[in-house]
Amino acid sequence: MTTPAFGEISQDHRGDWVRLRTMTYVRMLALSGQVAALLVAHFHFGLRFDVALVGLVVGAAGLSVLSSLMLFPQTKRLSEAEAFLTFLFDIALLVCLLYLTGGITNPFSLLILAPVAVAAMALRPRSALILSLIAIALVTLIAFSYQPLRFADGTVLSVPALFAFGFWAAIVIGILFQAFYAHRIVTEGTSLANALLAAQMALSREQKLTDLGGVVAAAAHELGTPLATIKLIAAELAEEVQDRPDLAEDARILREQADRCRDILRSMGRAGKDDLHLRRAPVEAVLQEAAEPHLARGKAVQFRIAPGPGGAEEQPVILRRPEIIHGLRNLIQNAVDFAQAKVAVQARWTDRHLSLRISDDGPGFPPQLIGYIGEPFIRRRRDPTGTRRRPGYEGMGLGLFIAKTLLERSGAVLEFSNAEARGDDTLGGAQITVVWPLERIVVDPAAPLGENMLLPP
Repeated sequence: MTTPAFGEISQDHRGDWVRLRTMTYVRMLALSGQVAALLVAHFHFGLRFDVALVGLVVGAAGLSVLSSLMLFPQTKRLSEAEAFLTFLFDIALLVCLLYLTGGITNPFSLLILAPVAVAAMALRPRSALILSLIAIALVTLIAFSYQPLRFADGTVLSVPALFAFGFWAAIVIGILFQAFYAHRIVTEGTSLANALLAAQMALSREQKLTDLGGVVAAAAHELGTPLATIKLIAAELAEEVQDRPDLAEDARILREQADRCRDILRSMGRAGKDDLHLRRAPVEAVLQEAAEPHLARGKAVQFRIAPGPGGAEEQPVILRRPEIIHGLRNLIQNAVDFAQAKVAVQARWTDRHLSLRISDDGPGFPPQLIGYIGEPFIRRRRDPTGTRRRPGYEGMGLGLFIAKTLLERSGAVLEFSNAEARGDDTLGGAQITVVWPLERIVVDPAAPLGENMLLPP
């Protein structure tokens, strides 16, 4: 089994999800129900079975529950092998009880579905499949060999053979269906959890980069005055020690290094500032910032910014949030990765909506996968040459999922499609449309900004 990366929920370590104390409480509840059913059947309905052997099986189940409570700490989590053996033990005990109480004709034989379904959620697929096959084999065994229930007068409780076969078929089908269904649900939930974690990490990284730019800008501003003082004092020292060549050279070097520090801080300060003015920007500026890392990758990225029907002539000023920047950057990166030569980024706005359309002249999305675009861990690529164009990518759909998740958090609605070539606006490849309600993203440029906040130390 491979070791999962930090923060990853691995399919190969499902057994580590199961807490022994939780399993023990569930088994206590099941055992209590079994004992109650046996007592009611024996004393109320007058059914007869081998009480001694049934008591022995129930005692073994109770002993295992007590051992779990007394010998292991509350935080104990089961390994894959331990979880498998625990589920196998529960299935074996239940089959023994069924064997002693009418076999497959016992209506409580359906309870065997419970440990199989839980095992499908907690174990790896191979272990869950083995356990399901064992359960089916044991159910088949007690369908042919079992101790029948008897009434108080000794009459055997029997059902027609057709009904017995129906019971067996229903249980077998239920085992297979429950195992498959539970496995699929947990697999999709795990994939979604991993993908959401990746999206959160991407947003956190973008936020840290934004904060870092503010810290650098503040440092450049705060250190400007002391560096100017150092430079002034160095100049005065250089004039006073002109008759001392060794000291004059030191004063000159000190002045040059002060100038160098000023230039370095000035260049670093261009990365960004923690200023409220930078929390909003025109649409074109935001798109340029999002696309900037991919403008020099050999593909022509064309920007077309224009109002739509009913839209103001001046382009809107929108929120410059990290999730918007990172989400658009992922979409543009995806378009550049698969484009033949061109990528078109078009922005339109009306009096109610702001829409972006990102298209490329590549092969487009596979038609059979368009309905799944934006879901995490899509294994198939858009075309067979994707590996050559994206040599370092695993192609699991996380990039589009992250972009979709982050943009939807800002109020956007995304649509993925393929388009026919119609000039430079629509290039004929994949097309992604992002639409925001204006009230969710546009800000009034004349509105007061408020007070700038101090940067954290």
